[in-house]
Amino acid sequence: MPYFAVKMTIDNLDGKLLARLKQNSRVSTSELARILGVSRTTIQDRIQRLEKKQVIAGYTVILHKQYTRMLIKAQVMIQINPKLAAEVGKALRLVDEIKILHAVSGPYDLIAEIAAETTEEIDKTLDSIGNVAGVEKTMSSIVLSTKFER
Repeated sequence: MPYFAVKMTIDNLDGKLLARLKQNSRVSTSELARILGVSRTTIQDRIQRLEKKQVIAGYTVILHKQYTRMLIKAQVMIQINPKLAAEVGKALRLVDEIKILHAVSGPYDLIAEIAAETTEEIDKTLDSIGNVAGVEKTMSSIVLSTKFER
């Protein structure tokens, strides 16, 4: 059941717990209990309830900005056969270097944001995208610098 279908109130403690988990999802329940001034059992119960209600949908790794600044990034505009859109989406999801895939309006149907450590990896990724059945045309641009990010 999607989380938005479940009526769930988030109290002050849940809000603080979620904020701490967003900062560091690997922090121990004992540490969370100490920081928030409640028992470890309370923290475990709250996390379990938030997961069950799908408020917490998963845990992830956030890469340090120093590392991500070193990556070579590109934006790839992709024109596809509309009849194969679902298959193209599934195939592109399997390409690890694609970090974000947007559906857009205009002459291109999708924009993929890719990142890799070398230009060779970028080149292989562009070939992988171009070889997906249903991809008709691509146009890529290497990101030279990021002026700001929100």
